[in-house]
Amino acid sequence: MTESYYVVPVETHNALVRSAYRHRGFSEDECDFATRFGTLAAWHGVRTHNAIKALHLDHLFGSGSGGCRPGAEIEKIPSRFSASEIWNANRKLGQAVGFQAMEKCIELADLHGVGMVSVDNAFHYLWGGGYVMEVAKRGYIGYTNCTAALAEVVPFLGKKPAMGTNPHSWSFPTMEAVGFPIIIDWATSVVSMGRVQQLAREGLSLPPGAALDSKGDPTIDPSLVSALLPFGAHKGYGLCLMNELLAALIGGSLPTVRGHWSNDGEKHTPCFFFQVIHPEALNAGAFSSGRSQEMNVKAVIEDILSDGNRACILPGQIEAEAAERSKKNNGLLFTEAELDAFGEIADECGETRWSKDQFCIAD
Repeated sequence: MTESYYVVPVETHNALVRSAYRHRGFSEDECDFATRFGTLAAWHGVRTHNAIKALHLDHLFGSGSGGCRPGAEIEKIPSRFSASEIWNANRKLGQAVGFQAMEKCIELADLHGVGMVSVDNAFHYLWGGGYVMEVAKRGYIGYTNCTAALAEVVPFLGKKPAMGTNPHSWSFPTMEAVGFPIIIDWATSVVSMGRVQQLAREGLSLPPGAALDSKGDPTIDPSLVSALLPFGAHKGYGLCLMNELLAALIGGSLPTVRGHWSNDGEKHTPCFFFQVIHPEALNAGAFSSGRSQEMNVKAVIEDILSDGNRACILPGQIEAEAAERSKKNNGLLFTEAELDAFGEIADECGETRWSKDQFCIAD
């Protein structure tokens, strides 16, 4: 990927993103959540799910087509279980639902050791790692998964897309141990569709074995992608299927009709699942050599990275390093192609296009 980035001040970025969401009719609190999420993704170098992707997704499948309803209110479904809540999102903006659901999970975990929120009638929340990262920084273990907006992934040994990219995101409170939270975050396809769009924007190719064209043949050309393949063959397929089954238990739609709106009596919306675990709820207290729980976590990581493994990286390290680079440059880093994409967003909402001449080049 190109290493030439322009430094966009956070305030400049946020003003345009907020204007775009306001232009599409979202409430002020939804604009707050969407802007917060876009900044979080860009700050950590997550180019596949920044505000460009969020607004593009909303245009295609969200407020532009009825898949997301600006100003919708979350309905809480009665539950007999005190450590869990069930929400009907009523197609509310996914970022708003995601941040609020994680806050509720933390509240429940403080009371019960674990808290979970399942969400029906959702609209895609983008980068799951962002939600669990915030949880881990506050000292908890976080997990979320979702069903994606469309069926884009081919089952193992198949040729027709029948499942979503269906990401999983875990986080662990390892700030004291390694200086950043460990974030294990992945789509269950070899690449996400956001990565495909990013590569197309940058004029780059896909890795082999990641995608199929409309004829069901392998392709590395992002402009020809019709379907994605699960990572790890049957293993990624199993993880992808897990999201579909969990969503089915919540009330989710048939995967192949998701995102395609019609009056056929079927749902067409994704589902979310969120969970937070308080570390004390896991503590058996029998740590070797008198170590505390926190010290034991550090010792385990050091043992894994000892001897011939010292050059290995930890999940979340790349994002942490990207955040340090953003901090060093005092702004968000975008390529020239991304600045052009923000120009299209500015045109839509009547704002002035950014000029690359107004931004410095990142160190």
